[in-house]
Amino acid sequence: MNCGICIFIVTILIALAFDVINGFHDAANSIATVVSTRVLKPHIAVLWAAFFNFIAMLIFAPRVADTIARILKIEAADPIYVWVILSGLIGAIIWDIFTWWLTLPTSSSHALIGGLAGAGIAYEGFDILRYDLLLTTALFIVLSPLIGFVGGFVIMTLNALLLRKQHPQKIDNFFRKGQLVSAALYSIGHGANDAQKTMGVILALLLASGVVEKGTQLSLTSLSTAWVIVACHFCLALGTAIGGWRIVKTMGMGITSLKPVGGFSAETAGALSLYFATASGIPVSTTHTITASIIGVGTVTTSFSRIKWGIATRIVWAWILTLPAAALVGGVCFYLTQAIF
Repeated sequence: MNCGICIFIVTILIALAFDVINGFHDAANSIATVVSTRVLKPHIAVLWAAFFNFIAMLIFAPRVADTIARILKIEAADPIYVWVILSGLIGAIIWDIFTWWLTLPTSSSHALIGGLAGAGIAYEGFDILRYDLLLTTALFIVLSPLIGFVGGFVIMTLNALLLRKQHPQKIDNFFRKGQLVSAALYSIGHGANDAQKTMGVILALLLASGVVEKGTQLSLTSLSTAWVIVACHFCLALGTAIGGWRIVKTMGMGITSLKPVGGFSAETAGALSLYFATASGIPVSTTHTITASIIGVGTVTTSFSRIKWGIATRIVWAWILTLPAAALVGGVCFYLTQAIF
């Protein structure tokens, strides 16, 4: 087996490993509220979320994957692009593991995009980037948490108005069941948006290696690409099933105190935001979305002054740093691979 084929296979395996780490890192997004409100125990909650992560492939078309595959201008087969993709993946993985260790719920999505961009710049300079796609992604770094915040605030406000005459225990019992639904809905959105990012990376890799032609679309009905969709959703679900408790404590318990009605409102707002983004082909941060939704709910159930802004500020700084930090690591990884190999 020649070196090129080995690197191709290794890069696919690392892409799938990133998917597992993504699920591991972002499991908290799907289960933080349902665990912090004690509706489900952590080990049951991750399995619940993992199942819906996996079946998301049956619901949404791979538009986000197409966006990710076109972040870099890969016009034709070029073996150096395989190294670019490999370096970008390594950069994203390093940043994800680092922020997981710090218990910060950063964006695996933006780490991936940053890593690929940094490795691409290291190879061909800034002309390799598709700025229209990057600008849309950058815009939604701001818009996705804003939409999540407003959605959480509005849904929680409506629930508070509609249920103000109901007994608190009755409300609590109802929304404990409702959270099973809202957590499932959110997990579908998480699975759809996040698994497609790795699908896009593998599609770009197949193009760079000349395995598929430019313009190839991922589809479950095509034997040549169906394996990409199934493998990526499976690996994301696997990661969700085995990890995430460290960040759950930051997400679900550190920012504000939630009751089941608040958890339901936050998850529903987050799910609607992710459905819109995924259907539009926009890779957004599930972490940003659910964190902002939780804060939006917290402003209704408590007040701005009772939100733990110290923790929220740490999270925001991690968001800001993710793209440039992952890009830097991705660029360094590309230089190292070229120096070594």
